[in-house]
Amino acid sequence: MSLRKTLSLLLVLVCWPAWAGSPAILVVGDSLSAGYGLARGESWTALLQRDLDQRGLDFRVINASISGDTTSGGLARLPRALKIHDPAVVIIELGGNDGLRAVPVAEIRRNLVQMIELSRTAGARVLVTSILIPPNYGPEYTKKFEQVFAEAADTAGATLTPFILDGIALQSDMMQADGIHPNAAAQPRILANLWPSLCPTIVEDQEQRVAVCPAQAGPDIQVP
Repeated sequence: MSLRKTLSLLLVLVCWPAWAGSPAILVVGDSLSAGYGLARGESWTALLQRDLDQRGLDFRVINASISGDTTSGGLARLPRALKIHDPAVVIIELGGNDGLRAVPVAEIRRNLVQMIELSRTAGARVLVTSILIPPNYGPEYTKKFEQVFAEAADTAGATLTPFILDGIALQSDMMQADGIHPNAAAQPRILANLWPSLCPTIVEDQEQRVAVCPAQAGPDIQVP
């Protein structure tokens, strides 16, 4: 065996136990979590990993998000992701594309509930992000859509976050040129929006929560 291959094998053997022993946070989302239009390392999921590391929370963030994905797509690929990563926490950030396509709210709810149930059956704690859409399809559909995330979370036993783009969606300086996707400047705000719900979901010990779960994002996350 060559020296290069030997060193590579030794590196894997040394690093694997620490990596394998870290519980996973699995993010199943769409472009809002996939980092659409952003450079590597700029997305809120990347900021989350850095934030966790700085807080001394031993988790690895697995970003399984796909731009353009829907709740039906997420449901289809979730079982394999659960099997591969065995996550301690699952963050479901899906539904925006369903709403933009006027997918029936009952179908969205069914998909979300099934995703939550699959995740909980696999032993994971689950967080569902709230999404809002423009009123393109009328007030009745818009209202039902806005309520579906809370309904699914309540039905299946997940933690619900506030609107993921709160303080972002109507701010032109935080959106990309398409007016749909948040830019790099918005990513710390997304993390700040999620953190008050996410941290207690990650940290189960009550005493540790007091120490590491303040209402703001991490020490290096600058939020406007």
